[in-house]
Amino acid sequence: MDMKKIFEYIKVKLASPRKYIDFLRNKGVSIGSNCYIYKSANFGSEPYLITIGNHVRINAGVQLITHDGGYWVLRDKSSGFGNEFVNMDYLARITIGNNVHVGTNAIIMPGVKIGDNCVIACGAVVTKDVASNSIVGGIPAKYIESIDEYAAKARLKGIPTKGMTAKEKEIYFLKKKK
Repeated sequence: MDMKKIFEYIKVKLASPRKYIDFLRNKGVSIGSNCYIYKSANFGSEPYLITIGNHVRINAGVQLITHDGGYWVLRDKSSGFGNEFVNMDYLARITIGNNVHVGTNAIIMPGVKIGDNCVIACGAVVTKDVASNSIVGGIPAKYIESIDEYAAKARLKGIPTKGMTAKEKEIYFLKKKK
């Protein structure tokens, strides 16, 4: 690894969330406004094929994969496919709509379109398009419920800690526990 790449790696790891989004934009990712992207998210070797809408959060460990690595096997002349696949790849765009949360360690596969107002569960492997207003999870990801059903449950179990400091949350929970 040359020094320029080492310096770029360190710069990205130390960057603020805003600077990291600027870095991704410079790599070709189309990113809307009011987004939060964890630095451990992976945008692969074709970041220019990824479009992200407004108010999207992409959590730690998320993988956005725009190619099918399985073609590597088909390219091997001893695989029995001859020269048919020697120079072939499969690349496809990934599009994420507005107001979307992509949970920790989710994987978004090539060609997937995620609609607006969606939640992708932690660890989900999304192989097909996700309709707007949907919650999906699992391997492969399947429809779990609508955003309205999710909101109804959230009203029952949500707690008012948004905006609190870590210490305020601790006090709130310890007081509530008693």
